[in-house]
Amino acid sequence: MPNNGLGIAGSSDDLDRLYERILGRTRQWTGMIFSVDTLDVELADGSHGYREIVNHHGGAGVVAVRDGKVCLVHQYRVALGRMTLEIPAGKIDGDEAGAVCAARELSEETGLIAEELVPLGVCEGAVGFTDEHTEIFLAKGLSQDEEHPDEGEFVNIVWVGFDEALAAVREGRIRDAKTALGLLLAREML
Repeated sequence: MPNNGLGIAGSSDDLDRLYERILGRTRQWTGMIFSVDTLDVELADGSHGYREIVNHHGGAGVVAVRDGKVCLVHQYRVALGRMTLEIPAGKIDGDEAGAVCAARELSEETGLIAEELVPLGVCEGAVGFTDEHTEIFLAKGLSQDEEHPDEGEFVNIVWVGFDEALAAVREGRIRDAKTALGLLLAREML
């Protein structure tokens, strides 16, 4: 059987029947951070479908660990109507490389400077309607400087025991996808 790219066997026919061909795309809205398109798609059986897609150029986040504790930030997320606990992260500016964005966000939000940023993986948090992705890095060789958040950005820095942070993911106290994935991937490297 052919491989589907994930190391899981499956026939080509099984996978081919899943593809959707885009017949038309209409830009509905463009904002400062993302845009929204509607798509007319042809399904494998010849029928047509409708999709609403949020286009976003992505972001980067950093798992910063020192003395067995991970640096997280409390931040109010108005879309959720509540406080979250997340790894330092932010959106990629233009053609900025993920590692450059990660280093910038780490410095802005926490004042931490990393000697090295090791790629851990990529989080695609809501694949049903957006192409947004977050590149995740592990910070090595941390030193402290002054934080300097963006105007209008308010965060509270907390250092949490790594095992406690993983427990918070399991218990649903940390539900942010990039943070959960970053912690799990970092655990493999630490």
